[in-house]
Amino acid sequence: MPESEYLLEPDIIHLNHAAVAPWPRRTRDAVMAFARENAAQGSRDYARWLATEQALREQFRRLLNAPGIDDIALVKNTSEGLSLVAHGLDWKAGDNIVSSNEEFPSNRIVWESLAPLSVSLRQVDLQATARPEHALMQAVDRNTRVLAISSVQYASGLRLDLDVLGEFCRRRGILFCVDAIQSLGALPFDVQAHHADFVAADGHKWLLGPEGVAVFYVRSGLRERLRLHQYGWHMVEACGDFDRREWTPAHSARRFEPGSPNMLGIVALHASLSLLLEVGIQRVSEQIAQRVDVLLERIARHPRLSLCLRRPRWRYAGIVSFRHDAMAAEILQQRLARRGVLCAVRNQALRFSPHYYTPLEHLDQALNLIDEIVETTA
Repeated sequence: MPESEYLLEPDIIHLNHAAVAPWPRRTRDAVMAFARENAAQGSRDYARWLATEQALREQFRRLLNAPGIDDIALVKNTSEGLSLVAHGLDWKAGDNIVSSNEEFPSNRIVWESLAPLSVSLRQVDLQATARPEHALMQAVDRNTRVLAISSVQYASGLRLDLDVLGEFCRRRGILFCVDAIQSLGALPFDVQAHHADFVAADGHKWLLGPEGVAVFYVRSGLRERLRLHQYGWHMVEACGDFDRREWTPAHSARRFEPGSPNMLGIVALHASLSLLLEVGIQRVSEQIAQRVDVLLERIARHPRLSLCLRRPRWRYAGIVSFRHDAMAAEILQQRLARRGVLCAVRNQALRFSPHYYTPLEHLDQALNLIDEIVETTA
C-alpha cells in the first residue's frame, strides 16, 4: 500500500485480513466525505451516487474477469449470495451437494438447510489426501447437482485448483459454486477460466472494504434458473419507473437486489477496490506471497512451532495457521492482542493473514513476541 494509505497506529501489527481488514485512507476519506455531503446537501447528487454503484459493478467485473456487469449483483454478504443459489435452484428428493468438511458455516449451513427437501450435503475430508480436488470429484455421483467449495479454506488456508474443479463440473453438467471470500483481493480470480457458475465474496477481508457489501456473480445463462424469494422496487427491469403497474424481474443480476442499495458501503468499497486495482492484483498477490514465504520459513525453522498445512507452496494463499507446543492458541492470541498483534484462532491454531502492504518486520516482531510471551509465562 502506498505510504499515504497506511493508517494503522504504530503499535498495531495487523495480521488478521482473513477476518476483518483495516480500511485504507482513501476509504476512510470517502466515507467521511459521503457523510458530510449527505448531512449538508441531502440527496441532491443522488445521480452521482448511482454512478458510483455502477462503477463498483465494473470494478468487480474486472476483479472476477466476468463477461459483463450484468453478471454482477451487489448483495449484503457471502451468506446471502450462497443462499440465493441454495434456495433458488429446483431440487428433487435424493439430490446432493458435494463440499468439504472445512467450510466456514456460510458455505455449510445454506446447504444443510435443504435437508427438509431430502437434499443431502456430502463433506469431503480435504486433509486425508494429497489430491483434494480428486477427492471432491470422487464424491460426485449421478445425483450431485452442485459442487460448493471455498477457493481458500478459512482455517487451514488450503488453496484449491478451481480450474480443475470447474472443468470437471462443466464436463459432468454439475453447477460450480465458489465462496471466494478468502481469495478475492488476494489472488487473481477468473470466473471464465474457472468455469464458475456462481461466486460470492464479502468486501471486508482481502478487499479492504466495509462489512455489509458483497459481490454475487451469476453466469448469464443461469440467472433466470434461480427462483426469487425477495422482491422489491430495485430488482425490476424498469427500476425507477415507480408509476408502472406491470413489472418483470431485471434481466441482469440486479434481479437479486430487492431494495435500496447500501450506498455508504458502496462508496467505501468502491474506494477500497480503486486502490487494489491501482496497485494491480498480480502485484498484490506477489507481495502477499512474499510475506507468506517469510512466515513459512520462520515457522519451519522454529523448534516449537508447527504448521497446520503441510502442502506444496502453491497451496497457500494469504493464510498461515500454526500451533505452539507449549501454549494453547487461544491464550497466545489473547496475549498477542494485548501487545497490539491482531490475529485469529481457528481450529485451535493461530492464524496469521498479512496483506500485501504489511511491513515485513511486523512478521518477525509478531513471532518474536510469541517467544517472549511463552518464555515469560514458563
